[in-house]
Amino acid sequence: MKKVRSVEEAIRYIKSGSSLMVGGFGGIGNPPTLIKAILESGVDELTLICNDAGFPHIGVGQIITEGRAARLIASHIGSNPNAGKFMHEDKLDIEFSPQGTLVERIRAGGVGLGGILTDIGVNGLVAEGKEKVVVDGKAFLIETPLTADISIVYAKKADEFGNLIFDKSARNTNPLVAMAGTITIAEAEEIVPVGELNPEEIVTPGAFVDIVVKSEGVNWAWAWE
Repeated sequence: MKKVRSVEEAIRYIKSGSSLMVGGFGGIGNPPTLIKAILESGVDELTLICNDAGFPHIGVGQIITEGRAARLIASHIGSNPNAGKFMHEDKLDIEFSPQGTLVERIRAGGVGLGGILTDIGVNGLVAEGKEKVVVDGKAFLIETPLTADISIVYAKKADEFGNLIFDKSARNTNPLVAMAGTITIAEAEEIVPVGELNPEEIVTPGAFVDIVVKSEGVNWAWAWE
């Protein structure tokens, strides 16, 4: 089953108001071609779920800077001052989740768990409005799983079935994000026929991927303008 599509075909699944989960960490591992297409498509009112708010003009941060997100679920926003500005102006609703908790919530969503138990923040602001349980005399927060209408991820190499190999640290949250989308779109630097990937190197099985698109790369000089 070949899943390779054009970027134009893939982007049609992302509508205004959609929840969009994005792989990456500080821009590294964000899918640049898909993000560029999202910006050009004009969709807005997105709920973004990602590790962080990126940088103002790099990666997922561009979606925030352009005012296309209504809500953000992330571990931190410090590298993108626009996120903080919009939050204080009540233009962006932000839910903060500790980084380890965030990725575990994404994993829980991807594998169908009803949530996770964690003691991180159990006596702090993070605990506000959340259920607690006591296990063996110790209190834990119940953190809900995270899923999205669409997940977009970035891979070093993919085959036509959507099996994915990642490049070093650019792997980061991408494998977990790939599992948690109702529809998962993978942007790959290289796409090869089925059978050409070393099975021992495949990190994300194609069963989690619905669409594969060829990356156009990113012009970093343009990104920093």
